[in-house]
Amino acid sequence: MAKSSYEVFRKECPELEERFNNLVEVQRTLSGLDNKTKQLINIAIQTATRNPEGVRLHAIMAWQAGATRDEIVGAIVMNLHLTGLFGVLECLPAALDGLEEVRKKKKKRD
Repeated sequence: MAKSSYEVFRKECPELEERFNNLVEVQRTLSGLDNKTKQLINIAIQTATRNPEGVRLHAIMAWQAGATRDEIVGAIVMNLHLTGLFGVLECLPAALDGLEEVRKKKKKRD
């Protein structure tokens, strides 16, 4: 299996990756929004920036935070009129792949 782009970043820039993770952790602990909402926003942002890998990862985290499939799909398709069809077409399959990955892991545990 090929390494994800983040794994390459981690290997090539370990100090920067550690500092990046510190920033992410601070953002994660900010009050005002619950984790599910933060993840749905992340999905929308990752779609707008056309990052399918980020969409897949945040879809998994959103699901784990209680988001429904419809909410995750909705966060992606909100971009249709803002950033165009291509980002939606590029990122929607990635999100569904992430949800399928979670479903298969849960099925193995059950």
